[in-house]
This record gives sequence, C-alpha cells and structure tokens, in this order.
Amino acid sequence: MAWTSRTSLDGPGQRLAVAGISAIGVTFGFARYGYGLFLPELRAEFGLSVSLLGLIGSATYVGYLVALLTVGALVGRFGPRPLVVAGGLCATVGMGCVALAQGPGLLIAGLVLAGTSSGWAWVPYSDAVDRMVPAGRREHVMGAISSGTAFAVVLAGPLALLAHGTGWRYAWLAFALAALASTVYNARVLPGGSAAHKPGRGGAGRVTYRRSAVPLLLTAVVYGVVGTVYWSFAVELISGSTDTGTATAPLFWSLMGAVGMAGALTGHAIARFGLRRVHAGLFLGIAAAVALLGLAPGALPAVALSALLYGPCFMAGSGLLAVWSHRVFPERPAAGFTVTVFFLGLGTIAGPALLGAFAELHGLRAAFLLTAAVTLLALLCAPRSRGVRDRRPNVRRSAHPPVCPRPSPSHSGRS
Repeated sequence: MAWTSRTSLDGPGQRLAVAGISAIGVTFGFARYGYGLFLPELRAEFGLSVSLLGLIGSATYVGYLVALLTVGALVGRFGPRPLVVAGGLCATVGMGCVALAQGPGLLIAGLVLAGTSSGWAWVPYSDAVDRMVPAGRREHVMGAISSGTAFAVVLAGPLALLAHGTGWRYAWLAFALAALASTVYNARVLPGGSAAHKPGRGGAGRVTYRRSAVPLLLTAVVYGVVGTVYWSFAVELISGSTDTGTATAPLFWSLMGAVGMAGALTGHAIARFGLRRVHAGLFLGIAAAVALLGLAPGALPAVALSALLYGPCFMAGSGLLAVWSHRVFPERPAAGFTVTVFFLGLGTIAGPALLGAFAELHGLRAAFLLTAAVTLLALLCAPRSRGVRDRRPNVRRSAHPPVCPRPSPSHSGRS
C-alpha cells in the first residue's frame, strides 16, 4: 500500500490509514458508486425509466453535497470520530435498505441515504491525520486513505459478477456489512472531541471574487457532470450493448478501479509537466473514454480502452482541482476549495438528471456522445500560465477523493 514505503508507519498512523482506506472505500466505492454498477439489475427489478434513474442519481448527490458542506462546521467542535461514524451508519443503513427494498420507495430512500455517507466521512480525516500522525508522515497516510475508492471499485466488480441477476441483493448486503465493520473499527481508532484550531492560511474566512477563479469553477462543473454520467450509466450502456454484458460490465468496473490507482501520481505529474498540460491531458482522456462508449459500447476493445483512460484520468482530475484551487485561493485554501467543491456539486446534481432525460428521448449512446462534447468544453477553461509554476504542492494530491488543506471549523473541502 501507499504507506508501506521508505517512510513506514506504525502504531496510530498505520491504524488510521487502515481505518481511512476502509471508510473511503465503503462510502465512495460501494455506497456512492455502487448504484451505477448495479443499475441494470435495479432497473429490471423495479421497472425504472432512464430519466427516473437520472433523477435518483442526482438526488444521491444532493445529499452528498449537503453533508459535505455541513461537516466542516462540525468537525472542529465534535472531532472526526462522530462524523465518520455518522457517515458509516448512513452507508450501512442505506445499503441495507437497498438490499431489502421491495418497492421503489425504500430503494430510493436507501440510495439517497447511502449517497450522503461519503460527504460525512471524507473531510474529518484531515483533522484526524493532524492529530494522530507526525508531520513528516502525514502525506503518506493521506495518500493511503485516498486510495480507498480505487480499492473498493476493484473489489466491487468481481462481487457483482458473482451476484449477478437476482443475486444483486446479496452484494448490497455484503456492502452493508463491510460498512458496518468499517464503522466499528473507525469508532475505535479515531479521536473525538474538539481540537485547538491553529489560525492561518487554511482558516475560515470568505473568499473574494477573482477572475482567475472562473476557469477553475467552470472546470469543476464540467468534471461533476461527466463524472456522474459515466459512473451512473456506463454499466447500463455496456450491459445493453454486449452479448456478454453480464461478465463484461463487472470486469470493466474492476479494470477501471485498478488503473485508477495511477491517479495517485497527480502531484508528481503537475510538478513535472505543469498544471495547464496536465489539465489538457486529463480532460482529453476523459472525453475520449466517454466517446468510446458512445461510439462502440458493444465492442470489447473499445470498452476496455474506455476503462483504461477513464480510471486514471478521472481519479487524477479531483487531485488537479484541489491543487488548482489551492493556487487560486492561496490566502484561504480551505474556504476556496469549499467554493470549488460547491460548483463541482452543481455539476454532479445536474448531470444525471439532464442527461438521463436526454437519454430517454435519444438513447444512452447519444447521451454519452453529448457528454464527451461537454467534457471538451473544459479545454476552453484551462489554467492560466501565469501563476501556475511547476512546484510541488504542500500536500500530496492523489486519487479521488482528493487531498486538500485541512478544513476549518466552518468550512469543508472534498469532492
């Protein structure tokens, strides 16, 4: 793992890394993204239309955004433990409701509740790392915690393959049990109670309007739109287009997660090639990945290439936004990143609903081609060369969810 390197961890640091990997894995990889993996089964079981599926996807992201923007105000007062535990319980109960649902009502309630879990769980780890890990080792722990999403996505694919068809409920029960185990472990490891907040550049405060933030915020919206469309509907499109859809979709999912671990190299790439070049490369890669599914969702080489492109590019994209935001708002990085996350959230809410309605009329292939075109709009919002010199950021940026400056008691900052 990322933290078993030259700077090895032991004691509290290692326990915190394991706790964080498990929590981010179950809240992002299972509770948040599992909806897209099992979309064909859910649609068949409950007779849901594509437009309704899009609305459900948007609703899960509304809950995520509300939790994300709320947790920053609470972590300074209550500490990491109760917030991560709350996120774990949301994931456990929500995914349990999905597994037991006999009608659309309980299904939707469970999906929305599970979707909020990642908003509660991620932000408090910055505070936990500050309290439990020596300064020289914090980047290693944060890098390890960030990899939880990719690990969970890799594991979810084979589980979906084993529990295909009507067995999808067993997969969601397994997800819920994993979330419960992670929650119990985090309750034992994480600290509770308030900690003295050190004022400074990462502290609370309002950010003032600046023109240099416009490209960043527009990029965040585009990133949110394309991310939710791909995660929500890629498996549905592949399953409906290939003769071997039952096997292809889960393997596609696992491949995407495996190569997504390369997103941990985002900070190194920005330091070497610069923010502008990395931005262009990532969004060209994402656009190509989405377009491949729109053009040839039934061709296995195209599906595999789409996963190979999307996994690392999307995972690295969130790290790019974190680094870019830190440079645009250097005096208030935590508050500035909260603004960035808010605009990303607008994209995640709008994407599934709008593209789901479009797909209802014109088909999923057309919706993916339109999404690829929307992704290319991000190239018009490239970072300005001025002020984006090639320097290594303060905090190692890695795969989704990104690492960002420690949030203040009144602000959160994760995507």
